[in-house]
Amino acid sequence: MQDKLHMIYHPGTDPKPFTTTITGFNDHNAILESTYCYPRGGGQPGDTGYLISKDKKSLIDEVLPGESILHPLEKPELFEIGDEVSCIIDSERRNVHAQMHTAQHIVSAIAEDIWGAETVSNQLSMNYSRVDLFFEDKSLFEPDDLVSEVNNILDKHIPVNIYEWSREQINSHDQMRHTKFMDRISKSIQQLRVVEVEGVDLCPCAGTHVDNTANIPKIKFRSKKNKGKGRIRFSYSFEN
Repeated sequence: MQDKLHMIYHPGTDPKPFTTTITGFNDHNAILESTYCYPRGGGQPGDTGYLISKDKKSLIDEVLPGESILHPLEKPELFEIGDEVSCIIDSERRNVHAQMHTAQHIVSAIAEDIWGAETVSNQLSMNYSRVDLFFEDKSLFEPDDLVSEVNNILDKHIPVNIYEWSREQINSHDQMRHTKFMDRISKSIQQLRVVEVEGVDLCPCAGTHVDNTANIPKIKFRSKKNKGKGRIRFSYSFEN
C-alpha cells in the first residue's frame, strides 16, 4: 500500500525533496511506493514538480487522486518499475495553496458564525480563491465585514493543528463543522484527518495547511457573484 505522507506531515509548507521507488505505471502516470505530493482534491490543486533518477528527469504535471496517488510524467518512457527516484515538489505552488486553504477555512468559519452561511464548494488557485456560500438571506452579506474579520484572525498568530480522529469523535464533537460530506467516504475508513484553527474552525480535511495564521498574508476582496437562490460566490486574493 502506498504511503501518502502529505496526510502525516504538518505544516504542509516548504516540502523537502524525497526519495522513493516506482512501483507501477497507469498510462503515463507513475505510482510511487511513498509520496509527499498532494493530489488534486477538496478544492485544492495538486502538486507539480520533477522526478529524477540518475541522469533522467521528467516534469510531473498536476498530481491526481486515486486508490494510489498518480504522478503524471511528461517523459514516462525514461523510467521503469523498480527505479529509485527523487521527487522535487514545486515549493512555491505548495506554499501558496497551503496558505489559501487555511485562509479558506477561516473565511468559511467566519461566514457561518456571522450569517449562518454554509460553504457548499470552494476552489483554490495561486492567484485567487473562491468560496460558494449559501445563505438564508443573502442580502445580509457584507464582503468588507468578512474580510475585516478574517484579517483580524490572521493578525492574532493562532496555531493550526492536525489530528487523526475516529468517525465517532468527529460526529459527536459539538464544534465540528462540515461533516455532511462524510457519508460519501467509505465506511471502511474509520480514522479521518481533522484540521483545527484554534478557537476558529474544526473540520475534517485532507488538504495542506500552514502551522500558524501568522504565516498567511492578509486577504482582500476580489469579487462577489450571485450564483442562484441563496448562493453567493465570494472571491479573495492576498494583499501581497
